[in-house]
Amino acid sequence: MKTISELENKLSTPSDRLIRDLAGVDGDILVLGVGGKMGPSLAKLAQRGIREAGKNAKVIGVSRFSSGTLQEELEAEGIETIAADLLDEEALSGLPDVPNVIYMAGNKFGTTGKEYFTWAMNAYLPGRVAEKFKDSRIVAFSSGNIYPFTKVSLGGASEETAPSPVGEYAQSCLGRERVFEYFSRKNGTPVLNFRLNYAIDLRYGILLEVATAVKEGRPIDLNMGVVNVIWQGDANEMAIRSLLHCGSPPVTLNVTGPEAVSVRWLAERFGEAFGTKPVFTSEEGLTALLSNASNSHHLLGYPSVPLRQMIQWTAEWVLAGGATLGKPTHFQEREGAF
Repeated sequence: MKTISELENKLSTPSDRLIRDLAGVDGDILVLGVGGKMGPSLAKLAQRGIREAGKNAKVIGVSRFSSGTLQEELEAEGIETIAADLLDEEALSGLPDVPNVIYMAGNKFGTTGKEYFTWAMNAYLPGRVAEKFKDSRIVAFSSGNIYPFTKVSLGGASEETAPSPVGEYAQSCLGRERVFEYFSRKNGTPVLNFRLNYAIDLRYGILLEVATAVKEGRPIDLNMGVVNVIWQGDANEMAIRSLLHCGSPPVTLNVTGPEAVSVRWLAERFGEAFGTKPVFTSEEGLTALLSNASNSHHLLGYPSVPLRQMIQWTAEWVLAGGATLGKPTHFQEREGAF
């Protein structure tokens, strides 16, 4: 893949298992926060899957749509759009009642200095959404950042690991889960907390950051020496399919790829692709922010795009000068400051 159109087509092509599961999802799907990095491709994927499943249902995307052409782009794909500030109570209450909600709204980068806004988006708003859609299924995007750093030798935190979030962003993510849990228990609302860590496509993500650093000869910090990654298309598909697995009290799923991936090893693979030698700073720590996603793999199956394929696509994208979003993950961050 060397063009955005090729990438978007790949991200929005539904698998047989998604089409099969969407056949069992009744009613429209509302995507709250569709304007983020993952939202547009998730909405397109759901729309194409519904169409191929022969369902008479709509995908509705909600965002501020304050700039750019995303609203028109989504509508061209048959997705209904609503421009709304979800923190505006009147706008929120005016949204249509639908049986299926995917909650992607939130704030991470820019938290430092505006912690109050992050808490409003990540912990206050979920309560308002949960009350508004108390009769819906809700898949709520969360984050592996709520876990403590674990020894690399342990293979990552599982759903049984007690949360221990570092920094206000991660704390607010746990707050989001707790608020959804409260209203799930109060109203019997089926909820699934979708703990993602880390999605990539070719325009952003850990692989792109490592590849770009290698190609440009910039040193790579190994302080966070091991990471998890998952192809964005697989993560989006798992989120949509998770509508069939919501529960009250909420179900929790770690979602990422099966490997704990060495950043040094990644850099060396990109070095081979680019004919250059990676430069490193520091040494790998004994701990890292890692998730064990074996439960979601058991429930939903393994991701369809393997790690080596992601590496190859990313190398080709960088060599072709492919577009990027300019939104670094800050995966090296160990103090929780975003």
